Amino acid sequence: MDLDAVTRVLSPKQIRSIVEAQSRINLWEGSVRSGKTVASLLRWLMFVADPPRGGELVMVGRTRDSIARNAFGPLTNPDLFGALARQVHYNPGAATATILGRTVHILGANDAKAEPKVRGMTGAGAYVDEATTIPRAFFDQLNARCSVPGAKIFATTNPDNPAHWLRKQYMLRPAETALRSWHFVLDDNPHLPADYVATLKSTYVGLWYRRFILGHWVQAEGAVFDMFDETMHIVDVLPQMADVIALGVDYGTSNPFAGLLLGLGVDGRLYLTREFRYDSKREHRALTDAEYSARLRAWLGDERPRFVIVDPSAKSFRVQLHADGITSTLGDNDVLDGIRTVASLFATGRLFVHRSCAGLIEELPGYVWDDEKAEDGEDVPVKADDHSIDAARYAVFTTRAVWQHRLVKPVMEAA
Repeated sequence: MDLDAVTRVLSPKQIRSIVEAQSRINLWEGSVRSGKTVASLLRWLMFVADPPRGGELVMVGRTRDSIARNAFGPLTNPDLFGALARQVHYNPGAATATILGRTVHILGANDAKAEPKVRGMTGAGAYVDEATTIPRAFFDQLNARCSVPGAKIFATTNPDNPAHWLRKQYMLRPAETALRSWHFVLDDNPHLPADYVATLKSTYVGLWYRRFILGHWVQAEGAVFDMFDETMHIVDVLPQMADVIALGVDYGTSNPFAGLLLGLGVDGRLYLTREFRYDSKREHRALTDAEYSARLRAWLGDERPRFVIVDPSAKSFRVQLHADGITSTLGDNDVLDGIRTVASLFATGRLFVHRSCAGLIEELPGYVWDDEKAEDGEDVPVKADDHSIDAARYAVFTTRAVWQHRLVKPVMEAA
């Protein structure tokens, strides 16, 4: 392979990690945009160019879409990989790719049910994108299946909970697991413009700032939205809305049913403008899907959001909305990424809540991380009093492609 065009823009740390990545498991970990992905992908290309014989090559991500975005996006970018990019071919969602003329299997591993996908495989090598998002059973099976002589695994990850299985069972046992790792921080990437670095640092807050910017393996604890300040984030007067983006709905029968309306103000900030809420326990009466739909439509009145985004589990309610002339969208239920997005918007002064959203305002201060789950390496909020929060998260996170390029710059620095 002609590597000159690529290596000219690599940092000394990236080059060192590529040269040293000769172990059975090779892990690049650390902060976002620190150069770990480009280094790991270049090492993977070198491996694919001359793999051990008698086994299959595989690339793994939480989903095939995430692999397409995180790995094949860079791999097919000639600004990063020069002429090599023309030798990488992948159609998003496909089961295989062609890299340097070789067939590479593409697997999604988003839950424990994914583990059987690698049973029976004889692996020569694997690339794992964001290894902490992969179930341990899958990774263990993948490790076992890379069984031909000379087989290697190359993986990347951002830091996670310090009790995460990847750290406890692999990173802290390098001799037993034949693992070599390299820790990257933002300053290890010398090619990022200063203004971009400043913007990136302001994008993350609290837990995510420490993990994604500082590169620390830290535990989620305390309040989830500890940056939420009632004196700052609650408004009595709304600006004119440039766009009524979405109604987010968290469906409930025995639990409260909540709807939050999200708008983009002419000032370039997001506002949760109104709240619909019905608590069957408080009202001593459960409503049918048809009744919920009728009440929600009456509450909306003449306001027509671009999207009606519904809790993914509420299939019957989505059917009812469709019968009543409303097309709904499944909410993106990536809880941690959704929480991070909402938290960052609060922290950077780009998301506000109207005082009429009483249920949401009541829930936000008490929304906390589950300490018992954290001890097991999982970042999970306590599942209680979160109905309006979930509705707001669906509205904000699912529509990020609509609003993210239209917001004002951050007005506060993350810390």
